[in-house]
Amino acid sequence: MDIEKILGLLPHRYPFLLVDKIIEIEEGKRIVGIKNVTINEQFFQGHFPKKPVMPGVLILEAMAQTGALLLIGSIPEREKKLIYLTGIEKARFRRPVVPGDQLKMELTLLNLKERFCRIGGKAFVENNLVAEAEILAALVDLEKDEK
Repeated sequence: MDIEKILGLLPHRYPFLLVDKIIEIEEGKRIVGIKNVTINEQFFQGHFPKKPVMPGVLILEAMAQTGALLLIGSIPEREKKLIYLTGIEKARFRRPVVPGDQLKMELTLLNLKERFCRIGGKAFVENNLVAEAEILAALVDLEKDEK
């Protein structure tokens, strides 16, 4: 799945779109996404100018966006729905992510019940685990004025 397809499925846009492509997907089960981390990212201006490090919260957001792409394919009338992040559990950060890294995010659907789900995620740089978490999300209806 390339960036054009991602833009057609997610509501996020620059500078907050944090998935560049999907390299593997097993519908309703598992997804693998890529975020190319460059020095041009806006957050590096302040985090930290002399030693740039991708904020952990943005690594989690990139994982959540990738997880949303896993879910979105199985949602009926998806143009009328949004997937909201409702929680993060068991988050751990193992090493910094810096400019030049390619963040590979692997997410697996752990549980899906009607409007709520739990997704297990791991993020890697060069096969080294950099972060992991369980992501909780809810499917919500867009209001007429939000479309």
